[in-house]
Amino acid sequence: MKAIEQALQYSFSNQSLLENALTHSSYANEHRGHSMGSNERLEFLGDSILGMVVAEYLYQENPKLPEGELTRLRAGLVCEQSLVHVAQKWNLGAYLKLGRGEESGGGRTRPSILADAVEAVLAAVYLDSGLPQVYQIIRTFLLSDAKKEVIRDYKTALQEIIQRENQKVLTYHLQGERGPDHAKIFQMEVRIDDKVAGRGEGRSKKEAEQAAARDAIEHGLRAEGISGPEEPITP
Repeated sequence: MKAIEQALQYSFSNQSLLENALTHSSYANEHRGHSMGSNERLEFLGDSILGMVVAEYLYQENPKLPEGELTRLRAGLVCEQSLVHVAQKWNLGAYLKLGRGEESGGGRTRPSILADAVEAVLAAVYLDSGLPQVYQIIRTFLLSDAKKEVIRDYKTALQEIIQRENQKVLTYHLQGERGPDHAKIFQMEVRIDDKVAGRGEGRSKKEAEQAAARDAIEHGLRAEGISGPEEPITP
């Protein structure tokens, strides 16, 4: 437990809250005599806490953005992909309590399990010491990247750029995939008029498309003589 606390930069007064946050339902179902239940209730609470903290941050930091744009940005920050990145920073998968089936099936790297566990840990911190501490953790590990690259929709930005160019056609093409089923990596190309403008990888096809669109915006457009975004993608 000390290692995960060091990663969190937080020490629990009530260690059972952390233990509960790390207990997947598969483990709880296989150990029904164990006093500790699964982390599902904590996940429920953590989801609401995370949404509220991120919404307040975006509202305060972006006073000129309309409601629709704030909603889009919040969705990007609290999505599974973002939470998996946080889980990786904490090496959270190594500390999860999983049932035998999830253990053998690669549950320690399964995105949905990792994302849910992050929400459960946030709820555990909230119950242990209150909102200011959990806000600090969210700000350190999630919102610290908000003005860099977490908040992004490169596909939309690239589409808007191409729409300014008459007769140009933008398409995405899956080039391959690698890895086991539970941790597959997809490889994608984005083409402008059948010329490769960008390449990217991701744990889902959508994530790979975003990576390819980003590559096109940052590198490929210049080769095609196309100007970049009129405004920065990040606020």
